[in-house]
Amino acid sequence: MSKTRTERDSMGELQVPSDALYGAQTQRAVQNFPISGLTMPREFIRAVGLVKSACAEANASLGLMKKNAAKAVRGAAARVAAGEFDGHFPIDVFQTGSGTSTNMNANEVIARLASDASGLKIHPNDHVNMGQSSNDVIPTAIQVSGCVATTQKLLPALKHLKATIDVRARQLKRVVKTGRTHLMDAMPVTFGQELSGWSAQVGTAIERIEDTLKRLRRLPQGGTAVGTGINAHPKFGPLVARELTRLTGVRLEAGANCFENMSAQDSAVELSGQLRTLACALMKIANDLRWMNSGPLAGIGEIELPALQPGSSIMPGKVNPVVPEAATMVCAQVIGNDLTITIAGQSGNFQLNVMLPVIAYNLLQSIEILASTSRALADSAIAGFKVRPERIAAALVRNPILVTALNPVIGYEKGAATAKQAYKEGRPILDVAREATGMRESELRKYLDPMALTRGGIQAGGGGSAGG
Repeated sequence: MSKTRTERDSMGELQVPSDALYGAQTQRAVQNFPISGLTMPREFIRAVGLVKSACAEANASLGLMKKNAAKAVRGAAARVAAGEFDGHFPIDVFQTGSGTSTNMNANEVIARLASDASGLKIHPNDHVNMGQSSNDVIPTAIQVSGCVATTQKLLPALKHLKATIDVRARQLKRVVKTGRTHLMDAMPVTFGQELSGWSAQVGTAIERIEDTLKRLRRLPQGGTAVGTGINAHPKFGPLVARELTRLTGVRLEAGANCFENMSAQDSAVELSGQLRTLACALMKIANDLRWMNSGPLAGIGEIELPALQPGSSIMPGKVNPVVPEAATMVCAQVIGNDLTITIAGQSGNFQLNVMLPVIAYNLLQSIEILASTSRALADSAIAGFKVRPERIAAALVRNPILVTALNPVIGYEKGAATAKQAYKEGRPILDVAREATGMRESELRKYLDPMALTRGGIQAGGGGSAGG
């Protein structure tokens, strides 16, 4: 067994690993919650460290903490935020619902580091936790980490994905393909038009997420135990928010009502909902890529995705759409995380939500994996796929649905009969339409020109009719 030392807290003595920076309260939590082996995410520990640093700065500026003690706390908290001591944050995600164990873990580690570095006696509660409670620190850390990860990781990744889609849309704006509704042949579209839909989905997701950040940035720090601000200076919360803005480079502000984000987690639930919506968009894009790449002989086979790895342990030469498949699994995970966060968000009782750690874990995981998969889709699938023009042209010329453009001239019923005949005989629609209508081939070509049909409107100067 490893060597231990004796630590004490309000409940008595406890043996703690001799090399651990934490104390008795952290050790109690380690022993009480041997549940999953999952620990709090790096981004969350960073946020807790930044919160502790900002609180020390605020307390010093208000004259509540001696400057040398505050300096020691800030220095230690900065090292925690930087990730130097993540191994000393061993507490399971599934712990006390307020996250008190993780807050005290941070207090103990920072106090030990600050004491060792300064020679002062820095107390976990009296100094590191001055003017704070787990009940406002942990919700604040959720919101800070969510804002930072979204701003610095997810939004740049989404903007990169959108820009990559836009480049390919411009490159392929004159490549006409068979459109599909219900997975069945429909009127033609260009690749550029199809990809513009993807781009708009991602762009709208960005707008939704940015709007949600307006509410997520309103921090409850300063509410302390129940939202009243007991043992905290009235100016404490705004000062902490200002310092956190400086430390992160992300706009943060003091919330107008601490009761809101301590008793509830509505802003985190809202962001998770936007991430779920984004996951639905990315799932659609990934599956479109999979369908267009399917085959290459027996499927649609319109595009060829970059060959990244062998696709089978038994079938030589098989190559699979591995990045879109990974993306669909990420989207499924995010949708599942959202359900967890939604249930956890409901679990506020009176002045405190009591599922805070699991909200933090799932929210940050969703942000992280969505950011990573957005870049993977952009760089390893969309940027490099090749169009197969011969395959596209072969399907397009035989598409009987092009007869839709003749509706204003020959009517729906005759158009339907013509399309059915073309399907039955497996002949190009131009040939069958010429026989069925008696129209000149040159005139029919104007009506049935696939590129012209992608522009919508009434073709070749014909009349109009309602469609569906």
